[in-house]
Amino acid sequence: MKILKIIICLLACSLSATAQKNGGISTQMLHQMEKQYAANPSNKALFNAIASNSIDDLAKNFKNQGPIDTQFSTETPKQSIHDQKQSGRCWMFSGLNVLRSNFAKQHKDTLAVEFSQDYLFFYDQLEKANLMLQGVIDNAQKPFEDQRLQFFFKHPINDGGTFCGVADLADKYGLVPKSIVPETYSAENTSRMARLISSKLREFGLELYEMAGCKTPSKTIQERKAEMLSTIYGMLCLTLGEPVKEFTYAFTDSKGVKKGEAKRYTPKSFYQETVGGPINGSFIMVMNDPRRPYHKTYEVEYDRHTYDGHNWKYLNLPMEDISALAIASLKDGRKMYSSYDVGKQLDRKRGYVDTENFDYASLFNTTFNMSKAQRIATFDSGSTHAMTLSAVDIDADGKPRKWKVENSWGEASGQSGCIIMTDRWFKEYMFRLVIDKQYVSAELLKEAEQKPVMVMPEDPLFDVDE
Repeated sequence: MKILKIIICLLACSLSATAQKNGGISTQMLHQMEKQYAANPSNKALFNAIASNSIDDLAKNFKNQGPIDTQFSTETPKQSIHDQKQSGRCWMFSGLNVLRSNFAKQHKDTLAVEFSQDYLFFYDQLEKANLMLQGVIDNAQKPFEDQRLQFFFKHPINDGGTFCGVADLADKYGLVPKSIVPETYSAENTSRMARLISSKLREFGLELYEMAGCKTPSKTIQERKAEMLSTIYGMLCLTLGEPVKEFTYAFTDSKGVKKGEAKRYTPKSFYQETVGGPINGSFIMVMNDPRRPYHKTYEVEYDRHTYDGHNWKYLNLPMEDISALAIASLKDGRKMYSSYDVGKQLDRKRGYVDTENFDYASLFNTTFNMSKAQRIATFDSGSTHAMTLSAVDIDADGKPRKWKVENSWGEASGQSGCIIMTDRWFKEYMFRLVIDKQYVSAELLKEAEQKPVMVMPEDPLFDVDE
């Protein structure tokens, strides 16, 4: 019996050692974890609380729950708040917010316009479908397991984007009033439509890959791709509506009162009247990526604009420079497209973000000490949501104290549809800003024109805004 016990003990020790050697959790390690957890008597009470409540409710920092200062030293005129509903089109909502704000400013706030997101989204989805299919064709000489091919099949289509997409799409297809092309169910609830189109694109992509592997002539492959896109076009017509070609429209003021007589427009002529000229070339995108050298220009390869527009290009700048650019624009009454990791430290009910809103570290008896660069590099943080920068509060020394953005979650959310952010949060979780060139120094404009360093779309910071 003693011999049997010894054998069992030796076998257990052997298995434990093997688990440790192979990187698994050994019995000894597990015992240590259990002992360490049991050594803290407050863990029982914490478990009882966390098991029955929201983590955010328990981690909420009471000292940070005072009244929110809603006064801003520099604020652009208010405009109506839209709601992207169950879709990832924040980039389009924010981009069109900027365009309609510019229109109102041009007309000294006597006229207002609401642009159709549904209309532009149709062409966004069609171009993304073409990106997937043409990307497969252009990389068909690679093994199917190649990272680039896998990228296209893994992400055949999506809702997200950046302001570059708004510029390319509006310049190419024009704009339409929201009253002429309102939201459809699938525009506001994109998941099912996207899933079906993605499935069809994967099927088409596989066919194109096999055609290329069989040395099919390029002309034949392109003809087949055109047929495939016709199928996608039909699916988009049935879900988002067939794109309007002509319409009659009369402008109104911000209260909806008609101003002037109705006129006949095409999407391109309406774009010309409301925007006035090409958006591309009028702005630069700046970004704060502390992993990479500042004052260098970068370009994201295989952005959604690769075949039908432009790759996404940006100038990497310190936050101090980005803040200065934003302040200059706001002081002149110009709103801006901007993007953030909005889920971090967001008090959604109050529409307020600050680095001290929630004390997760104390609740879990640990620390969360990564820097902004480390959070980006480890996929812990990145740009997730675009909003329209509309106000800044500046102290006596000219330094920003807080900022305000117009959001696209509906007027009932947050601060009447807006979010107020402290400057310390802004520095940590703000990533992208689109700024009109008139507010950019000649030195920075020159930097923006330098030959860009190409970066891959798999980079943790280049997820599209949703």
